[in-house]
Amino acid sequence: MSLGFVYLRYRRKGKSPIEADMFTQERISFYKLSQATDNYDERNFLGKGSFGSVYKGTLDDGRVVAVKVFDLQSEGALMSFGAECEALRNLRHRNLTKVISSCSNPDFKALVLEFMPNGNLEKWLYSSDSSLDIIKRLDILVDVASALQYLHYECATPVVHCDLKPSNVLLDEDMVAHVSDFGLAKLLAPEESIVYTKTLATFCYLAPEYGSEGIVSPKCDVYSFGIMMMEVFTRMNPNNEMFGETLSLRSWVVDSMANTLARIVDANLVSTTDRHYLEKLECISSIMKLALNCTKKSPAERSNIRDALVALKKIKIQLVQYV
Repeated sequence: MSLGFVYLRYRRKGKSPIEADMFTQERISFYKLSQATDNYDERNFLGKGSFGSVYKGTLDDGRVVAVKVFDLQSEGALMSFGAECEALRNLRHRNLTKVISSCSNPDFKALVLEFMPNGNLEKWLYSSDSSLDIIKRLDILVDVASALQYLHYECATPVVHCDLKPSNVLLDEDMVAHVSDFGLAKLLAPEESIVYTKTLATFCYLAPEYGSEGIVSPKCDVYSFGIMMMEVFTRMNPNNEMFGETLSLRSWVVDSMANTLARIVDANLVSTTDRHYLEKLECISSIMKLALNCTKKSPAERSNIRDALVALKKIKIQLVQYV
């Protein structure tokens, strides 16, 4: 069953049990959040998502936080808030964004999150004044894969994130990656390996079965992760205008693997003048092969995230010799 329906079943009675017990240690009022964000002043605006906006705030005790305010006029926002509360209430992992508290009344719903001072991965990939070296990009992918392994295999109730993409990967002060935004997440009951949904995430990262049939399983996250791996090392957005019905980021990588991989890899990562140019390119080739295995059309043929994480760690052991 999708989270939205679980949440709506309780909403008529007021605050859901999920919401009520999610943050028993700390409650932050609407008034305190307004103070913390200077009434949601535009100077504190961090970004906007499908269901609301995020603001930087400073609490009374000096803690800097991110306040995610849901736009309740937006279709699906209320369901997203319930889904995020449900998914996050029992999750604890170094590579997931920590939720500090929530604020909920009939006209206002917000989550108070750990603030990530280095923004999101998308900003670092495409900003002209930011750059990530080859090891740091691989470290970030290992962090994300570690988070997914936890969600898929180490939780009492497996969680499928359903909206994995660079803008949902946040970076802390040490550039450690944290997966965020569980507004579309689905929980799998013990007897379930898949669920069905009508709520779709960002199209160019969607697994085929998710986009066409609404079938959600952990292999959907693996597919999105594979697309993100390609994006991280090519610095090419899968939504780029060059891609369309006949060409996708994946098919572009497939076409280049045999002879022209060097042409599609981000030029900031390898140079022909580098003493270890061929060795580095071989490591990137291994990453791309793994990405292609993660993005096979059939879910049954895709790698699982455990195997992908092991492979990435082995590639890093090789790569560090050449940097």
